[in-house]
Amino acid sequence: MTEGNTSLSAEQGRSTVLALALLRGAVAAGLGLGSVAVLVLALWIGSPASDSNPGGAFHAAAGLWLLAHGAELIRTDTLSGVPAPVGLVPLLLAAVPVWLVHRAARDVLVPDEGRPVPSAVGAFVMVVSGYLLVGAVVAYYGRGGSPAVHPPSLIFPSAVVVAGAAAAGVWTAAGRPVGPPPSWAPVSLHEALAHGRFRERAGTVWRSAAAGVAVLFGGGALLVAVALIWHAHSAQQSFVQLSGDWAGRVAVLLLALGLVPNAAVWGAAYGLGPGFALGTASTVTPIAFAGRPALPRFPLLAAVPAEGPGTVLNWSAVAVPVAAGVTVAWFTARRAAPPHAAREEAWSLRGTALAAALAAVGCGAGTGVLAAAAGGPLGTRALVEFGPVWWLTGAAALVWTALIGVPAALLLRAWRLREPDGGAWWRRADAVPAKGEGAEAERAEAAHVAGAPGAAASGKGVKPEPERAPGGGPAPLPVASLAAGAASAPASAPVPPAARIFAPDGDEDFAPYDFLPTDPWHERTARPGEAGPSGTKDPSS
Repeated sequence: MTEGNTSLSAEQGRSTVLALALLRGAVAAGLGLGSVAVLVLALWIGSPASDSNPGGAFHAAAGLWLLAHGAELIRTDTLSGVPAPVGLVPLLLAAVPVWLVHRAARDVLVPDEGRPVPSAVGAFVMVVSGYLLVGAVVAYYGRGGSPAVHPPSLIFPSAVVVAGAAAAGVWTAAGRPVGPPPSWAPVSLHEALAHGRFRERAGTVWRSAAAGVAVLFGGGALLVAVALIWHAHSAQQSFVQLSGDWAGRVAVLLLALGLVPNAAVWGAAYGLGPGFALGTASTVTPIAFAGRPALPRFPLLAAVPAEGPGTVLNWSAVAVPVAAGVTVAWFTARRAAPPHAAREEAWSLRGTALAAALAAVGCGAGTGVLAAAAGGPLGTRALVEFGPVWWLTGAAALVWTALIGVPAALLLRAWRLREPDGGAWWRRADAVPAKGEGAEAERAEAAHVAGAPGAAASGKGVKPEPERAPGGGPAPLPVASLAAGAASAPASAPVPPAARIFAPDGDEDFAPYDFLPTDPWHERTARPGEAGPSGTKDPSS
């Protein structure tokens, strides 16, 4: 059907791939919504005290799905009758729609046999449009239920999150290129991106910053785990008291698992120093737990330290940013002074310090973004502020990693470029150790190999007298001379260490290449005019 009209088939192919991109975006949204709806309905069916209809369960699923995108929900059925906002997003739940959008945008640009590939801009627009179309329908459906969505939050951050995930998918499908920059960018930026060394250093900065962020939040998760073990009894009591049936406890457990990444971010903010807020009148830092906390009963919140000034155990949380700074320094120095590289190939002091400083900036920016996503309101009045302050957390991460990472990177660079005993250990030439010890043993072995007079007594390694050709000139080099090994070298010439040949242990009469035969065939090949076993005349004679 497509072979009959080529132009029409090409036009239909472009329309088809764009429609397919739109459909992929809608399917990605449907998969995320369906998984949340199935989970909520299963808990609603298993709850023996459920007094709502299926419509309430569907409204709860729609609100939870929108909350995963960063939208703010409004609870209308509160005890006080005052609507209460809910903006604390479980980061583990938010990872599901981000991954689905990323995969949809990436797969659209994967070439398939018999199907044209859309442009990057077309794929991005259609995937985002399909996803947001489903999101608009879900928001319209949940507008009159409880919880309801706050309309401005649908644009920011919900639409921004979807667009960012789709852009990352398009970039991944293109091979993660760096550049070219836009036409209005400065010429110096164009020239810098054209050099491979710039790309290498940019990649080093990116990897160092990502490693620093990972160590920060890994350390924060470790702090939370230790605190939960320390307060295990309180955590168990709060878990049991929240619900009495198995469906409610499963719901609490799933909610706690979804908030584990948030707790890791809070732990990192605690270790960095700014800490986190438990309401408008309370702040938790390693120095002190001050104010009147508005602390709801929840298992993860049992890890919060006791009120009052901090102790040595609380102050030990600063090991987390210290480890992050050392990690940034290590990832920078291992590329600034790589193994098996000469000193001239290493980065300069200025370049190493600049790369570590830029990695610290990236670490601070990533920490601030995650801190902003990990907090949010949980109600009105005292619960309006809940979680770390993003700009304080990001600034603290920048300061810690810069103050530790830059000097540590320079020290690591100097250590990797050190030259004790003639060179750094990874740049030393591999040489066979000389038999014996000290300079005397080395000279004796060199004399033995080079055929010095001291070795003539053994009859090995003696330099033979050169033969003369009939015309008076030097004779061609005989093959049998190879049997003398290194004896052809003059005794006065120093033998480099890499060219020395040493006797195996226990064999003092060893001569190099003494395994080669010295029969008359070799002698004939060494005589002028003969070139082989048959005694064939050399044409040159």
